[in-house]
Amino acid sequence: MIVVTGRMFRAVLPYVVEAGIDDPVICYQGAVVADPVTGEFLRHVPIPRPVALEAIDAVVAAGFHLNCYVDDLLYVAEVTPEARRYADFQGLEIHAVGPLRDWLHDDPTKLVAVGDPAALDVLEAELEPRFADRLFISKSLPYFLEFAHPAVSKGAGLQFVADLLGFTPAETVACGDGENDRELLDWAGFSVAVANAQPDILTRADLVVPPVQEEGVAVLLEAYLDSLG
Repeated sequence: MIVVTGRMFRAVLPYVVEAGIDDPVICYQGAVVADPVTGEFLRHVPIPRPVALEAIDAVVAAGFHLNCYVDDLLYVAEVTPEARRYADFQGLEIHAVGPLRDWLHDDPTKLVAVGDPAALDVLEAELEPRFADRLFISKSLPYFLEFAHPAVSKGAGLQFVADLLGFTPAETVACGDGENDRELLDWAGFSVAVANAQPDILTRADLVVPPVQEEGVAVLLEAYLDSLG
């Protein structure tokens, strides 16, 4: 089983270890593929710094809190309620460094704007044409708008792992629920959505399982394991 997530490697690693998974983990929407045993980054596709700085300026000018990720650490200009909400959600340490534009000297793995879902929808609509072909922009959760290198997606990350381990889309079942799962479901030979997924994710699905609140993916996995006898 391959874990594919928008989360940081350090945030997902405890769950992977607890589950006994030693296959590569796809993190940061596909920007990173990491070995959970050694911690090595097998793939890392960060945002070029000049583009990141332009995106930082746009998000800050629009009045949103912004997270910046470098070396699998979370950096912010200051610890705001939005930063606290995001970090507490994943049990992360926050590093406050002052204005991100002044601090950033490396290519960040990704950026995340945090705020009101409706306001982020407006921001997404404004920035997608501006950064076309220069950034991958997608929501992970309604209140998180994520920015990554244009070659990044969960589907691209899974293609890297497929090439590494030797499996094909036709042999792959992928599960998702959010906007950032589009490319993942499109890549897989068989796609599954939970019942509370976004409408366009539901239209992509070959199968719809019970919602997250009813542990739909667990139901699917248990049914599969039962079928193996």
